[in-house]
Amino acid sequence: MNRIAAALVLAAVAAIAWPAQSWSAPAEGFDRWLDDLRTEALARGVRPATLDEALAGVAPVTRVVELDRRQPEFTQTLWTYLGNAVTARRIERGRELLTRHGDLLAEVQVRFGVQPRFLVAFWGLETNFGEYTGSFPLVAALVTLAYDERRSAFFREQLLAALTLIDRGDVPVRVKASWAGAMGQPQFLPTTYRDFAVDFDGDGRRDLWKSLPDVFASAANYLDRSGWHGDRTWGREVRLPEGFDLDLSGLSVKKPLAEWQRLGVRRIDGRDLPRVAIDASLILPGGYAGPAFLVYANFRTTLVWNRSILYAVAVGHLADRLAGAGPLATPRPAKDAPLSRREVVEIQRRLATLGHDPGGADGVAGARTRQAIKDFQRRARLPADGFPSLGLLERLRATTEK
Repeated sequence: MNRIAAALVLAAVAAIAWPAQSWSAPAEGFDRWLDDLRTEALARGVRPATLDEALAGVAPVTRVVELDRRQPEFTQTLWTYLGNAVTARRIERGRELLTRHGDLLAEVQVRFGVQPRFLVAFWGLETNFGEYTGSFPLVAALVTLAYDERRSAFFREQLLAALTLIDRGDVPVRVKASWAGAMGQPQFLPTTYRDFAVDFDGDGRRDLWKSLPDVFASAANYLDRSGWHGDRTWGREVRLPEGFDLDLSGLSVKKPLAEWQRLGVRRIDGRDLPRVAIDASLILPGGYAGPAFLVYANFRTTLVWNRSILYAVAVGHLADRLAGAGPLATPRPAKDAPLSRREVVEIQRRLATLGHDPGGADGVAGARTRQAIKDFQRRARLPADGFPSLGLLERLRATTEK
């Protein structure tokens, strides 16, 4: 999915049977809300007949609210994420589809400048090459999320965009989507669909379900207009020198490749870095003991599509594998246990006890929590990678329980 991380739950949602239950909200309040929505949609030019058909009998769906508010019990490590995203079967099928649709993908590349292997990688991660595009009625799902107070403004705009798309004939009124309203083979949210979808086959409709020309061109248009560089890759796995300053890691630090070379960073096979005048950032998504990557502008563009660093690494790695590259050179550690949300909360609370600021104890290891971890690691003379792990939790326990 784009712009929000809801696409990350698609695989889990696919296996869930959801009942067509109505949300237990006061009927009078919902009816009044729906009337206001209808008035706003009419003001935006949506035809009355479209609204009559799309909103007839619609009601909030309990299951959508449950999925929106459900928190995963365990975080994912880099290795578990890649193990699910970049499988042997997906690589094999992706290579087959890359060849089968080579002429079309080449035509899209000429128009938008996005390399075919990356388009196929996004396609594979979003919907397993179009196999799963959602099972929730689009309008009902968006009505639910727009009516819910938690993120009502965001999803009201998505709902109005969806009604506009239905009105212009791009989207069928009874179409199925993800629980968060992501649509079609690239899993575009309605506003993304509205702003970036392309009628590449020239049939007068931007169809992201059945028209691969429209699917590939729309994904490429979105990436192109988000800053994609068609003459560059996403990044590469690299080798760090002994005693490397881990404070230089993170997307907030950008340096020319020549500077990373001077600091001792090398390609994973020991060769020098490319001699090109581009900036890169060093990321350690699996901690200092995991693989290190120098990432370029296209990695940041991938984060526009989906803000998860693990997702962006998976897209890049899958694209490389489709082009014939091998697996990551850094071995997976023997112990690669994910942290539970309770354990992340405990890390945050213990950091706060020691005077660090993790930004609250919500079980999400965001930027402030990772910075607090780095501060603790420096004080404890540990590798300051900002990475939450069971080893870190054990050290925090030992420190706070003295």
